[in-house]
This record gives sequence, structure tokens and C-alpha cells, in this order.
Amino acid sequence: MGHLNLPASKRNPRQWKLLDIVSAAFFGLVLLFFLMVFTPLGDSMAASGRQTLLLSTSDPKQRHRLVALIEQGQHNQVIEACPADSVDHMPCEDPRRNSQLSREMNYYRERHCPLPDEMPLCLIPPPQDYKIPVQWPESLHKIWHSNIPHNKIADRKGHQGWMKVQGTYFIFPGGGTMFSEGAASYIEKLGQYIPISGGTLRTALDMGCGVASFGGSLLSEGILTLSFAPRDSHKAQIQFALERGVPAFVLMLGTLRLPFPAFSFDFIHCSRCLIPFTAYNATYFIEVDRLLRPGGYLVISGPPVQWPKQDKEWADLQAVARTLCYELIAVDRNTAIWKKPVGDSCLPNQNEFGLELCGESDDPSYAWNFKLRRCVTRTSSGKGGYAVGTIPKWPERLTKAPSRTLVMKNGIDLFEADSKRWARRVAYYKNTLNLKLGTPAIRNIMDMNAFFGGFAAALISDPVWVMNVVPARKSSTLGVIYDRGLIGVYHDWCEPFSTYPRTYDLIHVAGMESLIRSPGSSISRCNLVDLMVEMDRMLRPEGTVVIRDSPEVIEKVEHIAHAVRWTTSLYEKEPESHGREKILVAAKTFWKLPSSSH
Repeated sequence: MGHLNLPASKRNPRQWKLLDIVSAAFFGLVLLFFLMVFTPLGDSMAASGRQTLLLSTSDPKQRHRLVALIEQGQHNQVIEACPADSVDHMPCEDPRRNSQLSREMNYYRERHCPLPDEMPLCLIPPPQDYKIPVQWPESLHKIWHSNIPHNKIADRKGHQGWMKVQGTYFIFPGGGTMFSEGAASYIEKLGQYIPISGGTLRTALDMGCGVASFGGSLLSEGILTLSFAPRDSHKAQIQFALERGVPAFVLMLGTLRLPFPAFSFDFIHCSRCLIPFTAYNATYFIEVDRLLRPGGYLVISGPPVQWPKQDKEWADLQAVARTLCYELIAVDRNTAIWKKPVGDSCLPNQNEFGLELCGESDDPSYAWNFKLRRCVTRTSSGKGGYAVGTIPKWPERLTKAPSRTLVMKNGIDLFEADSKRWARRVAYYKNTLNLKLGTPAIRNIMDMNAFFGGFAAALISDPVWVMNVVPARKSSTLGVIYDRGLIGVYHDWCEPFSTYPRTYDLIHVAGMESLIRSPGSSISRCNLVDLMVEMDRMLRPEGTVVIRDSPEVIEKVEHIAHAVRWTTSLYEKEPESHGREKILVAAKTFWKLPSSSH
């Protein structure tokens, strides 16, 4: 670099030329840096780069600009795929993050979601050898091994009849740890003490469900069981259940209320679920009591019921049940069956667990991110007419307006109008939108904004089940859905849902933009791009999405749909409906990572 110190008169023309090139290149890089950081051109250029789509934590502002470009249709490339090791990724149940958290009351196994700006903006790929799932009802008994290539449960539990590898399939003989001879004979035995048949029981909760053979077997009795288990050492148990076409959900009974309203389930079952019901002053038993209908049945099979070296735990369990006036119907070997009382007046003022009734002001149905209460839910806190034996039998209860519709003004009239509206809409969906409803191609359905469950009710004759989601910030109508004999959960759609990738055949949402706004507000709490990336995660390849909203929202949704690799069709609303709605029907394309990505 010594030539740079020469006087100007001594520099030769060649030196000037070299200096000019170096200087021009330097100032050109400075100008490019300025354009990239401080102008819209930089947004557009950044948006087209692959790595920008994958790196979400390095620059939140850059992520926000990219999201805006996608919503406006100014981003002409698809969102890139996540890495190959993310095929089973659940953002709120990430073992790498959660393993660092407290073990107290299983806090680390509950939902712990990343902040929106920490979410990767990429699409979850399927396993390399993924196939379109086996259709219902054959899927209840066998699924493709390559779709969930995890042998751990089959290796450890195959001798108990959970599942086995057979050629290119996993097969499900129907057994479980406490019913290795099969769920069907176990259910037949329960039927000696519980009205399994006849429509008295309709909604059931299976806690720690394994691969959900119990819930799958109850379907033939007309009982709709929501099975849950955490993401734990039994790798992918809920993923297997959903691949089979059985209603299931990733969930842990830890420090929070489970995301269901009070008095939701006619029947609650635990088969070796290992929940310490009497720990923490019987907090977990109290939570089960909150969810069980008056007159409903509780079955606990396995420890501690007459279990070796667990005499104290078994005595404590019986004591807390007596304290809440549960009737012990039977103890059959290691299975205990109780019936919940209809009233709540029998709780004594003094008891060994220090239990008290919750205050009159407690809302037992408020259950989104709500800490467990150490008080007993008052049966009188409901609106009446929801006890087993009082509520109409199935299927009559599906169409009769329950008393909990009164959570809204003119609730009964709203219920009747909603039922008629969705019967009309579903007929239009089948006749005009060319959806595969009613065929074996669609089994697992989600309604992201369910209200009274009218969409699910209109599909009751189809071979499907519907996860009815009631947004946590909207009116608490989920109790009505359970009173109808349907199932669902509370959820906030600014967070990922607790399910594995590729678990739903069809996702339906009416009023999509309302999911990301607070009621009565025009300000968004999150964005449609992240919401639709999450929908894509939950949707099976070649699955269907149906979205109803205003033309302005549908236009935005269509831009995003192309970015998440969906093919779309637009339709007018059914002729009898009012308002400005349009309907977008999208299909998820079946794509895979290049082989070199593995």
C-alpha cells in the first residue's frame, strides 16, 4: 500500500485506475448496505433470500417486514421448508426448551410456547418416506410405519397389545397395559357397572391414553372420547392416536386447569395414567371433579388401586373420594369405579385434606392458562340440567338447546339459528365446493372458531370427528358444545396448537381475522402469516382448508396461501346467507425435502 503515500504528481495512470476500482467497490458496498437496511428495496431483497425465512430470532424487524410483504402479495416465492429434523416439531412442547424448566408438579411437561418473534418462519416437512394415511376405518387397526417411524412403543409395549410392527405397517391389536387382552373385553367388563350402552354416556376423557385404543373401542358404543397424554418417554403416543383417526390431544395435568369447561365429561378414565390424584392436598382429584358431570363416572385402573406397596396411596384415594361424597360402585381387582354425586352439600366443614368449596364468584369454566385451584367446584355454579341422567340421552342431546346457551343473551334463539345456518352451509359445502366430506378421505377435522359447534353437529352423519376450538378470548360457549355431546378445547390462536404435525384432514374457520384480534378491537395481537403457517403444520399433505371471511381478509389469505404452497379456489357464499363473506377452499400440496437434505 506504499503507493498511496506518493504525491499526486508521481502516481502513474495505472495506479489511479486501480485506486478508482477499489474506491468504487467500497462505496458501492456502503450504498448497498444503506439500501438493504433503510429502504423498501432492502425488504424486498431480504424477503427473497432463503436464510431470511429460516432465521426468525436474529432480527425481529426484518421478520415483521417479511410477514407484511407476504400478506400484501409482494413476496413471489414460497416460504422455505424447515430442516429435516423438524418433522415432528411442536413449538410449545419442545423437549430442548422444556427440559430446562422446573419438575415441580410436572411444570416442564406443560405448554411453554416461544414468543412470536422466536418462531421459525418455515414449513414443517413430512418424513422422507411419508405416504397419504390409511383411510378410516381401516386406520383404526393399522397405519403406515413410514409416517411415524418410531418403534419405541412397539418394542416396549408390543407384548401388552399396544402396537406391533407388521411389514410396512404398525398394527394395533387394541390392548393396553391394564387390558392386554384387548380394550373391547375391558369395556364389556366396565359395562357391568356403568351404562356404557344406550346413550346415557356420550363424552369421555381418557387421561394418559397411550395410543388411544380405549377411546377407539368406545366409538362403537356411541361414546366420543377425547384422549390425552403428554409428550414424554412414550414417544409419539398421541401422534399414533391421531394417525389412527381417534380424537386425541397433547396435554399434561400439571400446574394449570385443563383447557375444558366445568362438567364437560360424562365419564373420565385413567388406565395406569400414574397421576398422583391425592398429592398437593388432592389438587389433581379436585381438577378431575371439576371436569366430571354430576352423576358421572370415574374409573381408575392400575396404581394405586389394590396395588402392591401402595396401600397408603390407595387408602388416601378412597378417603378423598369419600370426602367429596363419591359413591364407590365397585373394586374389580385393580380397577375402581366411582359415581359422582349430583349435589355438593355433603362436603364437611372439616376433612383431612382441608378441602373447601370454591367461592360463589369462582368461574369453574374459565380454564385457559389458569392456575389449578385447591377448592372444590360447586355443582350449583352451573345453570342446571347438565347432570348425567338429567341431560338428554345421545343423540337427542345434539339438537336440544342446553341450559348453558344462556351464557349469551337470547342464547336459545341463537342456538336454533346457528344449527339451521350450519345445516344449510354444510349442504352447500358438499354440493357446490366439491369437498370430500362424507367420504373416507376425511376423518380428522378441526373447527378453529366453533361457537356452539354447529358445523360439527351438521356433520354428525359423516364418518368424522371434529375438534371444536373455542378461542379463549371469545364467549365461553365450549360448555354448550359438550352438552351437545361433542368435544373441543379452549385455545388462543396467537399460540401454536398442542398437536403433532400432519394430524388433520380438514381445517375449517369462519371469521379468521377475529382469531388474532381482541374482541371489540381492530388491532391484531399477532398475524395471519404465522397463523396459516401453524395451520399448515397441523394439516396433512393433500388436506383441505375452508376459510370464510370478508373479501378483504380472503384476499390477504389468498396471498399467504400461495406462500405456504396451497392451491386455492374462491367461491361465493351460499345464496341464503347474508353479509359480505367469501369462501376460500385450499388444498395443501404434497411436497418433500430433496433427498440431499437428509
